[in-house]
Amino acid sequence: MDAASAAKVATTLQALATPSRLLILARLREGPLPATELAAEVGMEQSACSHQLRLLRNLGLVVGTRKGRSIVYSLYDNHVAELIDQAIYHVEHLRLGLTDAAAHGEPEPEAAGLPSA
Repeated sequence: MDAASAAKVATTLQALATPSRLLILARLREGPLPATELAAEVGMEQSACSHQLRLLRNLGLVVGTRKGRSIVYSLYDNHVAELIDQAIYHVEHLRLGLTDAAAHGEPEPEAAGLPSA
């Protein structure tokens, strides 16, 4: 990976580092929603949700399609859902003290000096 690619990936991952954005993306994994409904479902003010959606759209993580007077948002593509799924999977593994290492003959987290659940 070159420096320019690393910077782009870092920017994307930074966008995922905010709980409100993760809530938006996680909800959009279930399917498209108009901005007003999305804000209500994730417990955000309309203006705050719109601000986060604009940022996510500019980063290519969501797309908005005009339907009448509303804009319906959805994930840009399945890669975004996979990013969220993998992050959830990783956090759950950490919480439970699980690792894929055992399947590959590698030491468990405690043996490698990492915290367990």
